[in-house]
Parts: sequence; C-alpha cells; structure tokens
Amino acid sequence: MNPLKSITLYHFMIHNQKMIGIKFSPDKLIQGLIKSLPGPKWSEEYNMAYIPNTKGNLGIIFNTFKGVVWINYNRFLANKPVNTANESVDVEWFRKRKPIPEYRLCPEEYLLKLELKKYANNTVRTYVHFFELFINHYKEKNLNAINESDIRAFLQKLIHRNVSNSYLNQAINAIKFYYEVVLGMPNRFYEIERPRREFKLPTVISKEEVLTIIENANNLKHKCIIELLYSSGLRRSELLNLKITDVDSKRMLIRVESAKGNKDRYTLLSQTALEDLRIYFKEWKPQNYLFEGRKAGKYSAESVLQIVKGAAERARISQNVTPHVLRHSFATHLLESGVDLRQIQVLLGHGSSKTTEIYTHVATNSFKGIKNPLD
Repeated sequence: MNPLKSITLYHFMIHNQKMIGIKFSPDKLIQGLIKSLPGPKWSEEYNMAYIPNTKGNLGIIFNTFKGVVWINYNRFLANKPVNTANESVDVEWFRKRKPIPEYRLCPEEYLLKLELKKYANNTVRTYVHFFELFINHYKEKNLNAINESDIRAFLQKLIHRNVSNSYLNQAINAIKFYYEVVLGMPNRFYEIERPRREFKLPTVISKEEVLTIIENANNLKHKCIIELLYSSGLRRSELLNLKITDVDSKRMLIRVESAKGNKDRYTLLSQTALEDLRIYFKEWKPQNYLFEGRKAGKYSAESVLQIVKGAAERARISQNVTPHVLRHSFATHLLESGVDLRQIQVLLGHGSSKTTEIYTHVATNSFKGIKNPLD
C-alpha cells in the first residue's frame, strides 16, 4: 500500500438518494480503480466521485482499494459513542412529556440516537431545545423535504433576533445532528455558513475578592463548595460529580473522573480547603458524593450557582460571579504567580493549549513591566 495515496469516504445525498462520496487528489491509479466500481459518477457540486450507498458497494470499495491506497473512514463511520462515562443519559424525560397542542415534539429517532451516542445531559437538553425550535418553525413541512434554503431562512430569523454567535452555532449543530447523524447523511448541509467565532475575554476577579466571597458563605458546606471551585479550578459539573474517594489528602490532589471530553485528570487540593473539608465531613456526613442533596442524591447545579452568586452579592462584588468565573480566576492567578501554561492546561483539563492561552490576555503580570506613556 502506498501511504501517499489515499481516498476519503463521505455520506451525501443526490436526488434524495444516499450516496458514498469518494474524495481524492488527482491520481491515475485511483481514477482507474474508481472506474472499476459499479456505476461511478462525478459530482461537480461536491467535487468527488460517488456510487449508491449500499452495504454491498461499501464492501466493493474496501476490496478494490485494500492494500493499494489508504481508505479514510473517519468522515463516514461517525456513529461511535462520544461519551463512555458512567453518567446516565437523561432522555426518558423528553419521551414522557405530554403532547402539547399544535407543538411538534422531537422525533423518537432523534432521542434514540442521542441516547445511543451517550451525549452529555447538557448536550441532550440543548439539542432537543434547538431542534424543536427548528421543526416548529416548519411544522407543516416534512423534515426530509427541508432544504438548505429553508435552514438559512430559519437561521436568518434567529439573526434578526440578535442572538449570539454561540446560540446560532448551537442551533446549527442541533439541525445538522438530525440530517447527518440520525438520517446518516453527513455533509448534506455542510455548506451552511457558520458565524465567525467571537473572541471574548474571561471574567476574572482578584484573590482578595475570592477570599471575601468565601468569608461570606452561609455555612461550612457552602464555604467548601466555593473553596473547591476556586482552589481546584473545577467546572460546576465536575464538583457535583466528586465522590468522597476522589479527595486524595496524602498526595494533596483531587481526582476528576469523566470530565468534559470524557477525560480523567488530577488537579490541586488546597491545604486550607482540606482542613475545612475534614470538619465538614464530620458534621454533614456525606455518604457517596462529596456534596449531596436530599436522600444522599447529587447536589443540584442550580444550588451551586446560587451559593456562589449569593456569597458574591453579600461580599459586594460588582462583577457577575459564577462558578466558572472562579475557575477562570484560578487559572489566571496561577499564571500571574509564574506557573507554566502547560501545567495550567493539565490542571484545567483543556484538550488544546490554545484554550488555555486566553488567560495570557487577562493576566496582569504581562502588563506590569510596561511603563505607561502618560507616566
């Protein structure tokens, strides 16, 4: 097999029929092999060859190119689960909803695919919300009859509402999920334009403000929650999923399991937070999760948000402080104290260093050495 020669397989639709697209760089050998396939045709629109999408034809492609050129299936075989964490996917709630007059509910095949791919619960809720928004915009129209012009018209309506770029991208993702993943037609709407990504700096508060917020917690449990969000740089969902056994006091680390991207990692455990956690543990006696609600169940995300916001208001912090602001502040303060960016990336669980680099734009130590021209 020549490693320099390769083809990439795609799903797409031609005249409402599923096709296997074959993309390749100009090459006489590959062109000759494609001509030997059953009924190959060329699409000027997609700039690739294609044949009918059948199980038999997929096997023919494999046998024709096997050992001769590299076959890239990454864009074709896109149905593997994206989340193998133990967290149960909450789809049943959507199934059990009572029908609403003149309101189109998310189709069962959409819910089933979200369940099989084990999408995170937040993603499930987001996708269902936006897809129902979309299908109720075209409630009289068969979903398979909707074309790119219809989708653009729907997105244009959202734009006229002055929604954010993030909101618009979520709507596009939910729509594309149905046609590309549920119906198995990747790239049917791949020419839909996405808005340019916004560059927004994270909100950061000072160490003194963080300490004031901690001092204004209502009780010891709330104090421990705020301390861990900041001192360990945890996402709110990661804090809620912490088990008692995840606190490693000997190594002064916290184990974060199945975090964003289904990744495990270790992050820092503060000595101050540990001392408060020990007192909290004796008083509150959690059974399974480190922070529990009623009947030893997982603490609610809304409760954590209100704990942080309430303490920040009592501390008279002018900014809108959320759990994620504490995480941003943790990363920024580490950077300002001289911690290497790569180490911060590991502690935060970022998959890319580019995500972590945003903190260089808000860290004050990068500006302190600059003499202001007015002075």
